[in-house]
Amino acid sequence: MTKRWCLKTHTEEEARTQEMLEREMKLIPIISRLLVQRGITTSDEVKKFFKPSLSDLHDPFLMPDIHKAVKRLNKALGNNEKILIYGDYDVDGTSAVSLVYRFLRPYSTMLDYYIPDRYDEGYGISYKGIDYAEEKGIKLVIALDCGIKAIDKVKYAKEKGIDFIICDHHMPDDELPDALAILDAKRIDSVYPYEHLSGCGVGFKFMQAFAMSNDIPFGMLECLLELTAISIASDIVPITGENRILAYFGLKQLNGNPSVGIKGIVKTSGLLGKEITISDIVFKIGPRINASGRMMNGREAVDLLLARDEKTASEKSANIDQYNEDRREMDRKITEEANAIIDDFKDIDDHKGIVVYNPDWHKGVIGIVASRLTEKYYRPAVVLTKSSELITGSARSIGGFDMYKAIENCRDLLENFGGHTYAAGLSLREENLKDFIERFNKIASEEVTPEQMIPQIDIDSVIKLKEVNNALMNDLKKMSPFGPNNDKPVFCSYNVRDFGTSRVVGKEGAHLKLELIDDSSKTPTHAIAFGMSEHAQYITDGNPVDICYTIEENIYNGTTSIQMMIKDIRPSNSTNCE
Repeated sequence: MTKRWCLKTHTEEEARTQEMLEREMKLIPIISRLLVQRGITTSDEVKKFFKPSLSDLHDPFLMPDIHKAVKRLNKALGNNEKILIYGDYDVDGTSAVSLVYRFLRPYSTMLDYYIPDRYDEGYGISYKGIDYAEEKGIKLVIALDCGIKAIDKVKYAKEKGIDFIICDHHMPDDELPDALAILDAKRIDSVYPYEHLSGCGVGFKFMQAFAMSNDIPFGMLECLLELTAISIASDIVPITGENRILAYFGLKQLNGNPSVGIKGIVKTSGLLGKEITISDIVFKIGPRINASGRMMNGREAVDLLLARDEKTASEKSANIDQYNEDRREMDRKITEEANAIIDDFKDIDDHKGIVVYNPDWHKGVIGIVASRLTEKYYRPAVVLTKSSELITGSARSIGGFDMYKAIENCRDLLENFGGHTYAAGLSLREENLKDFIERFNKIASEEVTPEQMIPQIDIDSVIKLKEVNNALMNDLKKMSPFGPNNDKPVFCSYNVRDFGTSRVVGKEGAHLKLELIDDSSKTPTHAIAFGMSEHAQYITDGNPVDICYTIEENIYNGTTSIQMMIKDIRPSNSTNCE
């Protein structure tokens, strides 16, 4: 698929700011440029960015309703009440439940946790979960990563004398549930300084406020930051502001002294002895935790995250690893079937949106399949299946198309929906399916532009190969952790050529291992280009090419070296960037 390269530009004011940062902070031009692009424009901001501090976390008591939430929790603990900690079945929900449970268990023997079944109950607070609380004599439920739209369910609970404290980070509707307290920085009346916390992050702020109200040292919370890092990475929230601090120190905890349960996942993920990054969480740790809720029940993921002995951690990790293998096979099969449906479309070019449905598909993997379809066809995609009496689906979007808004515009056809700009979930009755497909496709046809259907690579800076060195690598490491709104920098180099040693690698010869030089360099810079072996002959014939890439550390046999991770390759005589 052809990609559009887009080089970020600087205004005159940004250029002056860049020069000021170079001078005051003694930064190399590349780094000062990257910082300005990320909105970091003062020396003080640079210092805080390079060295996050837990002292810069916001006051949790700025969160709406948090005084009421802390007061009710203190009352419950003081009266030795039973407390149910309730969370969604994905990584954010299970990590949030684990965080709150782990922090509160030294103060109560009356805790229980509940994860709804994806297939029997669906997303969020369920009537079955409330009935469970009533059966157990529970009068306080702490809901995490869900509940902001559970108006009818919270009313049902209130009629049974059950109080709800909702800790959510999703967008609320105009009407809020009649809960005892609703902690959500996206509330219209919120004055909390940062609105992009994960669900687990909101749970952390609640526990921070509880600790402050009871003179519990902040140090007692720090071991829980491994869970905030896992949720932030897996839920793809911006790694800026408070999230950057929570992720930064969470990674320190993960790499320095992980809990027994997380160490079990690290081991089965093949990460033992390796420095764990956000990417490792996204691609290895997160999917395994998620697999529990996708293939079985998310409760087993919580059991693992709460494990206190290595035997339990090893058993649960092995189970979850197997669920992940099963998930991968099912994901592959359903993706192939979805592609076959799309192949039958009369003309894919006439479809600015994709909706596919098969009642037999496994509900637990349709979100992954939607992501794969969006990546392959570069169009907003909705994947639907049958679950109990309803059709349920997951939707994924492309840059510039607000998936949540599109789904919201179909709300009269839906039983339930939720999500954000790039990902959403929904359910509807079968009789509304045809109308939903027609309306969604109409919205996509009117709003998606031809330019949006061309994948875009945003390039931060054009550099020479001689600048790809240890000094740059060390400075880039200070900018981590990388993620949304602090993406790993993408560089571009023009007119590079083969040193004479580049070759095709991989079992099926699909990849390129490159050794490249340009007019600035005498020694080759190493690169890997996955799935780009079609360029091999052109490059090894000595033709100049332009490349865009990220810069990585490659550790092999104990030796660390710099390697470019190629994102795209073009002949040098083509149009470089827009």
